[in-house]
Amino acid sequence: MLFNIMIEAAILANLLAQLVKIPVHYFKHRQWKFGLLVSTGGMPSSHAAFVSALATSVALYTSVSSVYFAIAFVLAAVVIYDAMGIRRHAGKHAAMLNKLISDLKELKESPGLMKRFTDPGYQKQFKELLGHEPAETFWGAVFGITVALVYVTLVG
Repeated sequence: MLFNIMIEAAILANLLAQLVKIPVHYFKHRQWKFGLLVSTGGMPSSHAAFVSALATSVALYTSVSSVYFAIAFVLAAVVIYDAMGIRRHAGKHAAMLNKLISDLKELKESPGLMKRFTDPGYQKQFKELLGHEPAETFWGAVFGITVALVYVTLVG
C-alpha cells in the first residue's frame, strides 16, 4: 500500500478500465484506437469503474454500515447516473449537431445560406463520445468492483 488503499483501488480500476477500452474497441470494430486511453466514453466506463472500486474498497475496509461507505455509495450513484444520463444525451446532441452541419454543407440550392456555413465556427465538429450506454456503465461498475476486491484482498 502506497498511501491509501481505497484511493489506490479506485485509481487502479480507472487506469485498467481505460486500458481495456483499446482491445474492446478493436474486437468490436477491427480498428486500433489508442486515443481511447485518454478519452471519455467507451466500454467499459472508467467513471463507473473508478467510483465502484472506491465504494467497494470503502465497504471492505470500513464496513457497509459506515458513514464513509454511505458517502462513497452516493457519490458512485451520482457519477454513474450522470455518465449514463446527462453526458450520454449531450453526446447524442453533439451527434445530431454534427449531422446537421454536414447536411447543411451539402445544400446546393441556397448559395447565400451556404456562405454562412463556411464560417470556421460552423466547421468545428463536436465530441460525440461523452457519456455511456447502460451496458458500458454496468460493466464498468462490475470491473471496478472486481478490481477493488482483488486489490484489497491482495494488498490490504
